[in-house]
Amino acid sequence: MADNKEKVGFFASIKRRAVEIKGEMKKIVWPTKSQIVNNTLVVIAVSLIAAVLIFGLDTIFGLVNQLIY
Repeated sequence: MADNKEKVGFFASIKRRAVEIKGEMKKIVWPTKSQIVNNTLVVIAVSLIAAVLIFGLDTIFGLVNQLIY
């Protein structure tokens, strides 16, 4: 069976792709400045909490290791 799709030229396919990308970019909901600041603070807080927990566990396991050996 022959393919029913008609062949599209190189530049026509680039143009079609650019139009599709432009349409998708219009659908994006960009965050507000306050949302960015809030999300950044949450990431910093969670990173600090994780760092403190890892430091604490490392210290505890290091002490246990010294007691064993």
